[in-house]
Amino acid sequence: MNKENYELATFGAGCFWGVESAFKKIEGVIETNVGYMGGELENPTYQEVCYSNTGHAEICQVKYDPEVVTYLELLKLFFEIHDPTQLNRQGLDIGEQYRSVIFYHSEKQKEIAEATMKKIIESNIYPRKIVTEISEAARFYSAEDYHQDYYTKRGITPHCGIGSGKDLDFLLKD
Repeated sequence: MNKENYELATFGAGCFWGVESAFKKIEGVIETNVGYMGGELENPTYQEVCYSNTGHAEICQVKYDPEVVTYLELLKLFFEIHDPTQLNRQGLDIGEQYRSVIFYHSEKQKEIAEATMKKIIESNIYPRKIVTEISEAARFYSAEDYHQDYYTKRGITPHCGIGSGKDLDFLLKD
């Protein structure tokens, strides 16, 4: 398969180190890149995103082979690796940059994301309201090199991310 058939998916689910670590393990994921999206400031730095009001989220952009892994399967993982009911935070990480957000790259991705979130809401699996945003992908700014593949480069076990603790296998049925 050539690279023209690969697709992009972009997710914000708390600290981007943990998000990247989870997606890198999925068969069909070709590469990941952590960075920033959804804000106003051009070429933001990690310091600016964390300590000023840029509006950007820490995100993980995933290049994947849709013949191996579907967008729906990636969405299922997204909802499993974080708590989509926490507004502008994940666990101890607090701030708008840690918000739960799906940035879609096509109308098809938007439709799948909206249908998936509707199915999750209707399942009543979460006791609180889901606050995940679904927004059109904006300009992507790659994070500094030291953030890329953070855990692997340091040889440490991933510890960012709290996970939802929910079994969302029902999303893949039907």
